[in-house]
Amino acid sequence: MSLPATRRISPTASDSRDAEPMMQPALRGRFAGLVHEPGAAGYDQQRRSLNPAIDPRPAVVIEACRVADVRAAVVAARELDLPFAVQATGHGTHVPSDGGILLKTSALAAVLIDPAQRIARVGPGARWGDVLAAAAPFGLAPLSGSAPSVGVTGYTLGGGVGWLARKYGFAADSVRRAQMVTADGRVVTASRERNPELFWALRGGGANFGVVTSLEFWLYPVARVYAGALYLPVEVAAETLVRYRDWADTVPDELSTAILLREMPDAPEIPEPIRGRRVLTVKAMYAGAGAPAERLLQPLRSIAGPALVDDLRPVRYADAAMGGTAVRHLDLYRQLPDAVLESLVSAYTKPGSTIANIEIRHWGGAMARPAADAGPVGHRSAPFSVIVDGHDPELIEQLRPHGIGGSFLNFLADPARTASAYTAANYRKLREIKAQYDPDNFFRVNHNIPPVY
Repeated sequence: MSLPATRRISPTASDSRDAEPMMQPALRGRFAGLVHEPGAAGYDQQRRSLNPAIDPRPAVVIEACRVADVRAAVVAARELDLPFAVQATGHGTHVPSDGGILLKTSALAAVLIDPAQRIARVGPGARWGDVLAAAAPFGLAPLSGSAPSVGVTGYTLGGGVGWLARKYGFAADSVRRAQMVTADGRVVTASRERNPELFWALRGGGANFGVVTSLEFWLYPVARVYAGALYLPVEVAAETLVRYRDWADTVPDELSTAILLREMPDAPEIPEPIRGRRVLTVKAMYAGAGAPAERLLQPLRSIAGPALVDDLRPVRYADAAMGGTAVRHLDLYRQLPDAVLESLVSAYTKPGSTIANIEIRHWGGAMARPAADAGPVGHRSAPFSVIVDGHDPELIEQLRPHGIGGSFLNFLADPARTASAYTAANYRKLREIKAQYDPDNFFRVNHNIPPVY
């Protein structure tokens, strides 16, 4: 489409108030949703993300309440030559939306379930808790993340690795269709049949290709799971990690696990045996009954004897909030040699360690067996990830030679490392598709993938 040419306006965080006299007339009457300008009620609440490291100062915040508002915001940002950013829940915001238009899609949170076809259709503001609640009565489950408060769309576009991923793949792999507003203001459908290159790119390419206004994905027949955690003495960490590394290769796709060196809060709600202690935690979810799950977990249980706390139990999938680990450093591993495991245990248990948590997570399964047309979710062949939540440069240097140097978009805090979330071939293809759908890099306030020509 052709957008009208206007005078260039490029306010920054420091002069966004100066843009108000020009912004207000330019935007007046375009939106059914609320428009918040600096100094107005609601502006400070709506501009913030959940990331305490950034303090965004957009020139205006627009709350979309219909698809037309999304399109109007894109068109207005193009007309005024302003930076443009999108935020639903704020979980994945790592770049401040300074001096431009911040579009909030939180109100577009509709969730529709088709139980016969096992399909969910959601708006861009929907959270996983909304989908879980709507799907559970039909015995169905989405490929949701670790917390019900996380936004569905951002999580899914970034790949989406959850506790059913070994059985059913990444959340991005289950996307059937998306409606979105592209950089030129068009409302388009992306699917295997319509705009297939765009469909490929959005299933793992993040928010680089448009503003998704509707997302449709498969649901799976998982009503109940056997899930929770075992809390073991940290003294058995070295032996347990070695066994975990070898054991993980033998388990079926129904079982997803992570093993953590973890500092428990000193709080009344924490069970007394682990309160305020550093412990070894085995998180597990089995898509099935408890008896086979317990047989599979027995090799890990047998090392320490009775657990300090045993929280494994049958539970509705919708109620199995497994929690996540804060990511300061993440790398993916094709194998976990003794040197890696020894470094992790030593760094965590040494006197004065500032590391709060270390997590080893088992990937693989269906994630490593994608369909021929699967999207660009990267590094599928790596069976393990290691997360370090803490500042220990010496440990990171010890780990570096053993990892692949890759990341995962949902867990990537540093936008400068976006390319590390993909294979070289997929990153090149993403940049080519970006050049086709967003040649001016309009969608850049994100984990940016620049166009290539």
